[in-house]
Amino acid sequence: MEKTGNPVMKAHSSGVEPEMFRVLTPDGEIIEAIDGKIDKSLMLKMYESMLLLRTFDRKSINLQRQGRIGTYAPFEGQEASQAGSALALSAGDWMFPTYRDHGAAIIHGQELYRVFLYWMAHFDGSICPEGKRILPPSVPIATQMVHAVGTAWASKLKGEKNVSIAYFGDGATSEGDFHEALNFAGVYKTPTIFFCQNNGYAISVPFEKQSASKTISQRAAAYDIHGVRVDGNDIFAVWMTVKEAVERALKGEGPTLIEAITFRYGAHTTADNPNIYRDQDEISTFWRENRDPITRLRKYLNKEGHWNEEQEELVLKQFNELIDAHLKRAEAYPKSDPLEMFNHVYAEETWHLKEQKQELNQILRKGGRK
Repeated sequence: MEKTGNPVMKAHSSGVEPEMFRVLTPDGEIIEAIDGKIDKSLMLKMYESMLLLRTFDRKSINLQRQGRIGTYAPFEGQEASQAGSALALSAGDWMFPTYRDHGAAIIHGQELYRVFLYWMAHFDGSICPEGKRILPPSVPIATQMVHAVGTAWASKLKGEKNVSIAYFGDGATSEGDFHEALNFAGVYKTPTIFFCQNNGYAISVPFEKQSASKTISQRAAAYDIHGVRVDGNDIFAVWMTVKEAVERALKGEGPTLIEAITFRYGAHTTADNPNIYRDQDEISTFWRENRDPITRLRKYLNKEGHWNEEQEELVLKQFNELIDAHLKRAEAYPKSDPLEMFNHVYAEETWHLKEQKQELNQILRKGGRK
């Protein structure tokens, strides 16, 4: 596999960075008006949300290395995209996450212990709290996008005032489901937000080898829907962009395709070795030192006198205790039963699933599992 050593993701062959919406620069300077939109209370909630997600993510990677959870998909580096988008939603909005969007799910109300259960391969890890509308993480690429359109259409027909947001990566835009979802959303003007976290790679394939288009957001024009390209490491810009998309949707102005430019520091999953296909040290160091979403907001908060080291230490201590408590709850849960994978596939069990279930049951019995 050919490596790419350029620390700045190239969106197209000219090397010119396409324009994107930005509010907070990497140096912590405000370049777009936020008065009346983002106040101190929201800023602190944004910052603490990102801290919680990063603490959870790092803890989860350590747990996987210890064999306490299964293969895990890290998201460190993408906290602004996930927290900023989720904070812009209302409680009744529908969320369709991928396997990497547990950060967004947590901010939208998913319980931490259930996220741990999911990575422990427990069925109950896909259940969301009462009153929340968080779908189970989608592992098949892009399939959740069509589901989000259907749900949004149903909400529109019922006269409900909520939206559906579908999360996906740049690799999903190469799937047919992406185009089908955007096409139907455009035709029926559904209140759907398509939120693409373009972290530059679909596993090992860099974006410039996936598409000849300069950006993902420009594809919105083909379906006559609104498209926006935003700095995905700027939580102010992400929040404002999603908030505007929600408002447009609720006014009947249809869907929005958002391309958030961000970067995943770590591997695709804990089963992946990114050093095979990219210069991991160079690229990750560049983004961490120059584009980190948490550092960016902290610089601004420090300059405004809204944050200090003592606050950070206290909050991190509280988050670690909270995460440990949820981990303890998850580890006390009854072990998952592999046969559960056959449940809830069809209303009535089909003959081939019944045979497969019986075959697996026999294998488990021979291995002493039953």
